[in-house]
Amino acid sequence: MIEKLGLYVIPNLIKNRSVQNFIFLLTIQASNILISLISVPLLIQSIGLDQFGLVNLALSVIVLANILVGFGYNLSAPREVALSQGDKVRLSHLVSNIVSSRVLLALLASSFIMLAALGGGMFTEYKWILVFSLLLLFSEATLPVWFFQGLEKMKLVSLANVFAKLLYLAGIVLLIHEPTQSKWVNFLMGLSGLGINLLLLAYIHFQLGIRFFRPEFGKVIQSIRQNWLLFLSNVASYLSVNGGLIILSFFAEAQVLGMFSLAEKIAIVLRLFPSMLIQAVFPNASRLYAADLDSYHRYSKKIYAIGLLCGLGLTLLTFAAAPLIISLLAKKPLPESVEYLRVLAFVPFLAVLNFPNVLLLLVKDQKKLLFRSSWLLAIYVVPACFWLTAKYGAMGLCFGLISAEVVSLLVGTMFNWLYNREDFFRLIGFRVKGT
Repeated sequence: MIEKLGLYVIPNLIKNRSVQNFIFLLTIQASNILISLISVPLLIQSIGLDQFGLVNLALSVIVLANILVGFGYNLSAPREVALSQGDKVRLSHLVSNIVSSRVLLALLASSFIMLAALGGGMFTEYKWILVFSLLLLFSEATLPVWFFQGLEKMKLVSLANVFAKLLYLAGIVLLIHEPTQSKWVNFLMGLSGLGINLLLLAYIHFQLGIRFFRPEFGKVIQSIRQNWLLFLSNVASYLSVNGGLIILSFFAEAQVLGMFSLAEKIAIVLRLFPSMLIQAVFPNASRLYAADLDSYHRYSKKIYAIGLLCGLGLTLLTFAAAPLIISLLAKKPLPESVEYLRVLAFVPFLAVLNFPNVLLLLVKDQKKLLFRSSWLLAIYVVPACFWLTAKYGAMGLCFGLISAEVVSLLVGTMFNWLYNREDFFRLIGFRVKGT
């Protein structure tokens, strides 16, 4: 009986679009993790721990600039695509304007970084690594994951991501052999991503019938204005979660940056789990919230329970296996990196605790609340991490990043209690009297 039930439930579960969305997003992140795990020891051996730290520091600056390029479209665009399914004219204008906006923002971000690095005397220790990393901005600008995510058709883009990462890995193996070649590491990542993204855009045009119109600058400016609060929210979130290496660079030498960046790289990969969970369920959750509140709350509770179990498993596994993970990646024991990783291992579980708060704010399109919550978090985290890093070094920074997840949970809960009380009570199993 149980076997028959399993044969019936599992195929139907796999046919569910949200489940497929999650599986293909998982494929994207799994390929990112795998390639990252393979590339780390190769890079440390070929360019050394010091240059590895500088490459990751440059990458942190680029990721910060990519927030400008993304400008909140990763949150707003899937919802717009999901609501525009079946209308190819509307989708065509949407795709044209979003891609144009992101390319324009990539040019703007590149100009600022070039001026700061070459004319402003900034980033002196890793100036050329950063300049060669700018191609990653255009890779981000042309990445159409948001389009396929909104359609809940992630198979092609997940396969394309795997292929791009394999091209990047092949480039490292074939071309990166000594510390002086460190400037090419992020360039290769950007080149492989940009090439595959252009092929995906060609597929969208020729196979899906989406036309590319000239950018409607009025609508481009309008969409940028509409996403302004989401952009500021993403900046605050980045500073709170991923800005650790930049903060540490003010207080530590390259060797310490290398050991911390090794642990942080793994922590950032783990931190992708709750983000990926939200991205996977967001389109379906938006439709459910608009059509049937009871179905939405049942759905969010089920996903939340699964997320908590997976997050706890990731945390416990990473904490226990930290010495082995660091030894495999660095090809030698690094006790400091192990200690950093054991503290940062608690990030995925703490982050997934906040899943229902973030999802609710997104499905209700409450950009102002997202903005306020993100900046309240940043106002706490940035000074706290600076103070802890100055006083206790890299370990202090680790505890600062952990505290960021706790404060994020408290802030998200506070806002939903104040502004979404009925939904908040339904989440915990109660109904507001009279509803």
